[in-house]
Amino acid sequence: MKYMLIMRATDEGIAAYQDLDFNEVIAAMGAYNESMIKAGVLLAGEGLSDAKEGFVVDFDATPPVVTDGPYAEAKELFNGFWIIGVSSKEEAEEWAKRCPLGPGARLEVRRVNELEDFPQDNEWIQKEAKWREEAEGRLGAASE
Repeated sequence: MKYMLIMRATDEGIAAYQDLDFNEVIAAMGAYNESMIKAGVLLAGEGLSDAKEGFVVDFDATPPVVTDGPYAEAKELFNGFWIIGVSSKEEAEEWAKRCPLGPGARLEVRRVNELEDFPQDNEWIQKEAKWREEAEGRLGAASE
C-alpha cells in the first residue's frame, strides 16, 4: 500500500521554523529520510518552494481564475510530501509519528489509490495501466 504524508504548517509554525538552526532541521529531516530509505519504505519525497512562488487555479469560475501566492485565505500551507510503501495503515501512522516536525506543523496521511482500486474493465483504467508500463520502461532505460 502506498501512503502520502503531506507536510502542512500554520503561519505560527512557519514563524517558529525561522528561529530554528537550519543545519539542525536538515540533519533531522535527513536522518528521518535515511531511516525510511534503510527500511525500504520511501518511494518519493520532496520539499516545496515558498508559497510566494506558487499559484492557485480556482475552478469556481469559467474560465478558471489564477491567483498568485501567497494565499491569504490559507490556514495551512502544503510544504512538502513523502510517498511511502508500507503494509498497513498502522505502519504508515508509525512512520508519520516519527517525522521530526514541531508545533504548528501537521502531517496529513492519505492512502494513494492503486490501479487495482478501480474497475479493471474501464477503458481509461486500462490505458492508465499501459501508460504506467511505458513510463516505467522509459525510467528503466534512462537509468541504464
